[in-house]
Amino acid sequence: MQTLEIIYSDEAFLAVNKPPGLLSVPGRGPDKQDCCLSRVAESFPDALMVHRLDMDTSGLMLFARSKEVQRNLSLQFEKREIQKMYIALLDGVLEQDEGMIDYPMRKDMEQRLPPKHLIDCIRGKKAVTEWQVLERSASITRVALFPKTGRSHQLRVHMQALGHPIVGDNIYGTASERLMLHAQMLELTHSESGEAVKLECPAPF
Repeated sequence: MQTLEIIYSDEAFLAVNKPPGLLSVPGRGPDKQDCCLSRVAESFPDALMVHRLDMDTSGLMLFARSKEVQRNLSLQFEKREIQKMYIALLDGVLEQDEGMIDYPMRKDMEQRLPPKHLIDCIRGKKAVTEWQVLERSASITRVALFPKTGRSHQLRVHMQALGHPIVGDNIYGTASERLMLHAQMLELTHSESGEAVKLECPAPF
């Protein structure tokens, strides 16, 4: 079992770099027990889940080291006080330099495996993403994504809605060796000191 890269740790919480293809928490069945939580628990038995990343997404994940800190960090996520930035490569050339997507989403109940989500302006839950172009090539656009809500598959669905799915997205685009989506930055308030903490984990692509 591969040890995860520790980005930050203290007595209150820790942050790790989750690799792509690894579940955040255990799934159903003995073949789905290897996950980010179980690997973290080998070195930090007191680690508690705070939030999740899609299996195919890499990057920063937080783990609390007490119930009190878990509640505090979870509340910061719930109140949208934690600032998040992802890096993604998009298929095609996105012409605008920046923008915001405000498309409600819900789970696609007609497709169970793999789980899929879709835009639904009537029954969907609010989902907002801001984006900014960082670099363009002949066929790929590198962007920074700033999700203001935390819906499952939000960034993947919103980029597909722009007409530029994330490179390597086997559900909403075209499959390749990996999904080019990485949680690069988190800004939060330390639950004990009250100081601002900025965590960064550069995208490997």
